[in-house]
Amino acid sequence: MRIFLSLVILFAAAIGLAVGARFNLGNVVFFYPPYRIDLSLNFFIVLVALLFIVLFAIFNALRSAQQMPQRVAAYRREKREREGNRALREALKALFEGRFGHAEKAAARAAECADNAGLSALIAARAAHRIGQPDRRGMWLAKAQDDQSLKTARLMTAMELSIDGYEPEPALEAIKELNSSGTRHIHALRLALKANQRAKNWPEVLRLVRLLDKRNALHPALSRRLREMAYDALLSSGAHDTESIRNVWASIPAEDRVQPFVAIRAATAFNARGLHDEARGIVEKALASEWDERLVRAYGNSAAAEGSPALLTQIERCEEWIESRPNDPELALTLGALCLRQKLWGKAQRHLEHALSEASEPETVRQAHLKLAQMHEALNQPEEAAMHYRQCALATIL
Repeated sequence: MRIFLSLVILFAAAIGLAVGARFNLGNVVFFYPPYRIDLSLNFFIVLVALLFIVLFAIFNALRSAQQMPQRVAAYRREKREREGNRALREALKALFEGRFGHAEKAAARAAECADNAGLSALIAARAAHRIGQPDRRGMWLAKAQDDQSLKTARLMTAMELSIDGYEPEPALEAIKELNSSGTRHIHALRLALKANQRAKNWPEVLRLVRLLDKRNALHPALSRRLREMAYDALLSSGAHDTESIRNVWASIPAEDRVQPFVAIRAATAFNARGLHDEARGIVEKALASEWDERLVRAYGNSAAAEGSPALLTQIERCEEWIESRPNDPELALTLGALCLRQKLWGKAQRHLEHALSEASEPETVRQAHLKLAQMHEALNQPEEAAMHYRQCALATIL
């Protein structure tokens, strides 16, 4: 339809020109003595139009000739961009397919295009890392530094690859540089958590775990496990003296102090340094929050000195607990051991035998027989002591 309308307009214009020229009787005279040239006005108009077209074509050709170097350069640039983009797509495809050597070669070709140089370097760095070439990985990451718009991407890549390669120091350096730029997104925090975990920087691990927990970015089981690892390392370190272990415990949030695992590790650390009173206080607060047999065992390991008022207080506290938990073998064992320490023979025998009757775990059975053997030995009853020692040995074997 458009072509038909164009033809109609063209024919109409031609008819109009023909009719107009028919009634145009004007002349154009060019006089240059002794020459004279007479032309009809219509013919003159045609000649002028033809001259305009010829001059336009000539000037257009000259302009095109002048622009030819720029056009050639633009064509070559566009060709390089097309080839670079094609190589970049090929590198990404090979990287996702696991053909890392091919991905690095394609990324090297794509890097010849200036616009793709930064991204290509990051792809090549990942590919070199996957084929176990840390030197080439570092070279590609260094090349990516030239593109400041890819700073965050470069640092994230450097962190991830360093962590994967068990190189926590470069990862921590990248984290420091990333933090200085104000980047705090979740994936960066997760990578920082892994890097600090590899570097055994446990206070920072705890800080990052709390931060990620606030954003619901960690599975509860993983969060719990990371906290346990961190507290285990902090509280079990042999480098702590009395004052430093107290400082470590004071730095732990109140909600974590009553967790059984944390309280057990803390009680063990305090007992190792002779701080039994503080260890008992830790365990009592944790038991008030959540009952756990491991805490009961730790409470028994925090026994006060024989004949001291603190030991009698412990026994009274255990007797209060056993009224509400009469079938708890670990609590009966602990109470029996405390009574044995205080030389309350009758109570000790009754609670230890009760622990034996309720116990199902071999370790509880072994400890009950051992304590009974020690009691009979203290009472100068060698036959009963020998019998319980044999039972203790059998429980150990089983």
